[in-house]
Amino acid sequence: MSHEVKIHDAQMSIIRALLFQPNGGFSELQKPTGLDSDHFKFHIARLVELGYVDKISTGRYKLSIKGKEFANKLDTDTNTVERQPKVSVIITGWRTRRGTNELEFLVQQRLKNPYCGYWARIGGKMRWSETITEAAQRELKEETGLGADLEYRGLYHKMDYREDNGEMLEDKLFLLIKATNFRGILTEEIEGGKNAWLTIAEIDAQKKVFQGMRETFEYCSQDNLVFTEHKLFYNPDDY
Repeated sequence: MSHEVKIHDAQMSIIRALLFQPNGGFSELQKPTGLDSDHFKFHIARLVELGYVDKISTGRYKLSIKGKEFANKLDTDTNTVERQPKVSVIITGWRTRRGTNELEFLVQQRLKNPYCGYWARIGGKMRWSETITEAAQRELKEETGLGADLEYRGLYHKMDYREDNGEMLEDKLFLLIKATNFRGILTEEIEGGKNAWLTIAEIDAQKKVFQGMRETFEYCSQDNLVFTEHKLFYNPDDY
């Protein structure tokens, strides 16, 4: 798993300077930072230590592969890393309740922040280097103990806002996954969650249910791939 450290403003200036040239010399990289020689040496050495910059010869440097990937996320006008939507998978699965003709859906009540107490679909964030199916398989197993046949069904852009002042709470891109032919025994309780098979009527009866949940059940049951985008508003006390 990849973790990034906080980068000093002077180091950001060096990375930005190297973003627009194959490599740079000591003096041309030092100038935009406004630092004296000793302080500049410290920051360029720190970037080399972190693996963002490679020293290619005496006094000349270039962005490493890691540095290029980091620089690709820079807003070059503000010299800051751009905040981007989180990418997660949502696994939507259902079955016929035993002894009836009624459908029941695999859902989870969040018992952690944010949105503690809300009923949601099974899912989680994608990890670096995972395929969509690999992420869905891992999340399903970790969250429920189950395996299943998985199929990609579309993209859901969910934007959550405070209902009192319109401030954005979360911006997420959900990759919708349909799950069928479940295998294994459901783990009913995990750290931070409680799993259950619930009918639509039982889901609707819960006090806190994520907006748009019923719609994703419908999206995953369709034959065609879907894209949908929702702006939703929540009481900040429920976040």
